[in-house]
Amino acid sequence: MSIYVGNLSYDVTQDALSAVFAEYGAVKRVQLPTDRETGRLRGFAFVEMSSEDEEAKAIEALDGAEWLGRDLKVNKAKPKEDRSGGSFGNRGGGGGYNRSNNRY
Repeated sequence: MSIYVGNLSYDVTQDALSAVFAEYGAVKRVQLPTDRETGRLRGFAFVEMSSEDEEAKAIEALDGAEWLGRDLKVNKAKPKEDRSGGSFGNRGGGGGYNRSNNRY
């Protein structure tokens, strides 16, 4: 499992974030997602640590802590949702856009 870290400064680096979490245990991986179009950081990260005990200590210590002028939101990461299909999946024959008269 990994840790979700939200409300991050857009100036954060992987090394800096890793150093903060390393105070609570061994950091295995840090992911800083970026926007596909702009390449800018998205303001959150995922941190993976060596054990659940270390993760729990880091979450307890850092949730709500101020870092780089921001109050961090730190908790267990939720599993990624499956975005295939979703509520707009197969509509069958009914509904939807009608090309012949440009109406729904």
